[in-house]
Amino acid sequence: MESFFSTLKKDIIYGNKFKTREEAKLVIIEYIETFYNCRRLHSTLGNMSPMEYERQYYYQEEVA
Repeated sequence: MESFFSTLKKDIIYGNKFKTREEAKLVIIEYIETFYNCRRLHSTLGNMSPMEYERQYYYQEEVA
C-alpha cells in the first residue's frame, strides 16, 4: 500500500496545485482508473500491464 501512495504522490500530487479538494479527487480517480490499474507494469504479471497480459492470454487461448 505504501508503494501505491508513493507512486501517486510522485506522479500526481507533487508539482500540482489543486484549487479544490474536488478537483484533486477527480484527478486522482482518473489517474487510478486510466493508468495505475490499466497500463502500469505489474511484476506479478511478468512486468506487463494488465491489458497486455489479458491480450496475450486470450491470444494464446485462440492459438491453442
